[in-house]
Amino acid sequence: MAPSHISFLLLVLLLANKVVAKVPAVIVFGDSSVDAGNNNQIPTIARSNFQPYGRDFTGGKPTGRFSNGRIPTDFISKAFGLKPTIPAYLDPSYKISDFATGVTFASAGTGYDTATSDVLSVIPLWKQLDYYKDYQSKLRAYQGGNEANETIKEALHMMSLGTNDFLENYYSTFPPSGRSSQYTTSQYENFLIGIAGKFVKELYQLGARKISIGGLPPMGCLPLERTSNIMAGSGCISSYNDVALEFNNKLNNLTVSLNKELPGSRVVFSNPYFIFLHMIRKPSSYGFEVTSTACCATGMFEMGYACNRNNMFTCSDANKYIFWDSFHPTEKANQIVSDHLLKNVLAQFL
Repeated sequence: MAPSHISFLLLVLLLANKVVAKVPAVIVFGDSSVDAGNNNQIPTIARSNFQPYGRDFTGGKPTGRFSNGRIPTDFISKAFGLKPTIPAYLDPSYKISDFATGVTFASAGTGYDTATSDVLSVIPLWKQLDYYKDYQSKLRAYQGGNEANETIKEALHMMSLGTNDFLENYYSTFPPSGRSSQYTTSQYENFLIGIAGKFVKELYQLGARKISIGGLPPMGCLPLERTSNIMAGSGCISSYNDVALEFNNKLNNLTVSLNKELPGSRVVFSNPYFIFLHMIRKPSSYGFEVTSTACCATGMFEMGYACNRNNMFTCSDANKYIFWDSFHPTEKANQIVSDHLLKNVLAQFL
């Protein structure tokens, strides 16, 4: 069965059994994996609101999504019977009536650690929470207090971040990271876990009850990291993948403790690691042909402004590639990961 049909069939089966979808909105926090254009509205170089980004999006429009098309939360929103794309909160072309069924506060380049967001002057996680509070006020004015409170309670709140904390901060050599001199890798993981736990508790205090914490992908296999791994023949950096596995295990343990601590909450761990790794190891099983380099430009190190529309090396068919640029998946890969998470984790909210 083609992966693209999984979420659709899942919905059909649920509806056949008269299970009513109970998620009125998808509310998103995170980094470039789920930013739909918030960075377009702030002074940062971490942008993708130009071609060839978005060339396979509706109308071929570069929206600020770091992909050739849709990102995971877009597919998840559609699978829940909501709109096919989730808009960015700072996008002036949308208003609260659009955000009522889904909104993303995510900012490309950010992380759990505020020091990570400082690297590219993007929106830190605490500021995303401020925007969420502002959103709640507008939602109550739009829907009325009781309905808005119910929307918030039943909405699926999704978090997707952490990769930048390691690759753009902790392991950074240009400039050197202060965090690597302050913490061992394990200590830094625990530092981030503390921030993640505190953030979930703040969401809970604001009325959220359904919360998905996203894990890290095999970050040592991103084209940018493989390009730098010359001594190993441009293979995946295994030490980075090991850190991702360790951190994911701690995130999973965090969800267990949070569910015990927060009455009435349903906190889940959405882990993209193994489906990503399987795509990379068995690309033909998913219709992919290229795993080590990306579609954009040479596919080795370009992302953001380095991915310009005139680069003669940019591939013609992104569906053959797992990665769109050196850091981000193609729309096809995003859909496969989303369908996997829907089937294995998020179906319980349908």
